[in-house]
Amino acid sequence: MKLGIVGLPNVGKSTLFNAITQAGAESANYPFCTIEPNVGVVAVPDERLHKLKEIYNSEKIVPTAIEFCDIAGLVRGASKGEGLGNKFLSHIREVEAIIHVVRCFEDPNVVHVDGSVDPLRDIETINLELIFSDLEVLERRIQKTQKAAKADKSLFSQLDLLNKIKETLENNKCVRTMEFTEEEQSFVKQLNLLTSKPVIYVANVSENDLADDAANNTLVKKVREFADSENAQVVVICAQIEAEIAELEEDEKKEFLADLGLAESGLDKLIKASYSLLGLISFLTAGQKEVRAWTIKRGTKAPQAGGKIHSDIERGFIRAETIAYEDLINVGTMNAAREKGLVRLEGKDYEVKDGDVILFRFNV
Repeated sequence: MKLGIVGLPNVGKSTLFNAITQAGAESANYPFCTIEPNVGVVAVPDERLHKLKEIYNSEKIVPTAIEFCDIAGLVRGASKGEGLGNKFLSHIREVEAIIHVVRCFEDPNVVHVDGSVDPLRDIETINLELIFSDLEVLERRIQKTQKAAKADKSLFSQLDLLNKIKETLENNKCVRTMEFTEEEQSFVKQLNLLTSKPVIYVANVSENDLADDAANNTLVKKVREFADSENAQVVVICAQIEAEIAELEEDEKKEFLADLGLAESGLDKLIKASYSLLGLISFLTAGQKEVRAWTIKRGTKAPQAGGKIHSDIERGFIRAETIAYEDLINVGTMNAAREKGLVRLEGKDYEVKDGDVILFRFNV
């Protein structure tokens, strides 16, 4: 899973990236300090792995991972090549979802590229540049389809859809706000439009706003209202606090979060929101050698889930010995689970569930 972190200069984007990946991207109080996309791979926190390690006496834990890409700051006119716009737009095409950081705090010591703090204006600035870029792509596609439709009348339905999308963009609305049939969705996905990518808005707030999830922050309220209109999610984070948490050991992190009145870190919230946004779940494999988490799309069937581990498993799939994580924890051992009939033999049509602990049987 590859997520692109975007935002105007000086909204806390690189500070957040540094914190959640500890990759050390340069962060400074001036625009364009991140010129090439910095990439960091983050282990997904999963307490289930630690409990399974105890049950199986495993040698190691291998969590699943998310790739975060810190993409260079964007300014008005980027779609026409202003600032680092062309690079920004090319890098954003490569990610599965967008983490859009918006500034929801006042600080006279941190300059804003537009002179004042206004998260909705900032969101609009970036969205408009993505819309302008998508319009260019669409206009070329429409011209091509119009020519082809003269010989192939079946393409007129595609042409109608392209024009409908174009009209939405011309009304300054993103493609992700539109509703499509399954067949239309498949076609739109091929277009790889920037504004069709799912988005999470990260409201970067001051430390004082964290404990109550910024309930009284009027700037965050505006972001939430806007996100609702796009069916998007909002995660409230203090990038500066995340930077401090990143420096701590695991036990110290828990104590630090408790002192702030927080149940989990901003990174944990962001990962959960990302999984939800992209319809992802994790299944687990366990043994003496290792306990491991694997990320798949919700609705993935057993052979394809096995294919995430190795293509031979999918090719030679026989069955999946499956137990729900909670059932295994409740009885304590696999032997006890088998005695109680909690281990199921699932076939090729079984849709893997989040937290399934699976042993794949296959023959190649």
